[in-house]
Amino acid sequence: MFAKPTTEHSFFAPMIGQWTMEHRCDMGNGEPQVSATGRVSIRSLCGMWYLIECSGDGTGENPEPWSSLFTLGYDPEKKAFVGTFVGSMMAQLWIYEGQLDAAGKCVTLGCEGPRFDGNGRALYRDSFEILSPDHWILRSEIQEADGTWRQFMEGHHHRTQST
Repeated sequence: MFAKPTTEHSFFAPMIGQWTMEHRCDMGNGEPQVSATGRVSIRSLCGMWYLIECSGDGTGENPEPWSSLFTLGYDPEKKAFVGTFVGSMMAQLWIYEGQLDAAGKCVTLGCEGPRFDGNGRALYRDSFEILSPDHWILRSEIQEADGTWRQFMEGHHHRTQST
């Protein structure tokens, strides 16, 4: 029953370690852009799963500390990258599935979740792009009612320590 990691599983391995993050979010609808800074710790469960634990302090109207957790891996049966996301700031469990780009540098994962305004549901995409051993980017997009995709978040992560 014990599965063995495949080549695809190793995509997230270069991200193992400690990071600082700076995210900028534009929720749309005339809301002001929000920035967040924090810490990120990434570890592996024997090369099969990667846990991305994030934490920081809120800003503006939401000054509360927050934390979140991604679980990311690869499902050989589905031939797809898979994962989940939970955050202390929401009740939604996000369930992802996606692919690696042709260049082998970016995994894009899709999911469905509530719209920002609370009216219905929308499709979302989160992309993990490794730029160098010490820098990766997380981008988040939402599919608008007209079918176009709008990027609303970009987070830069810089290594502070390898593990």
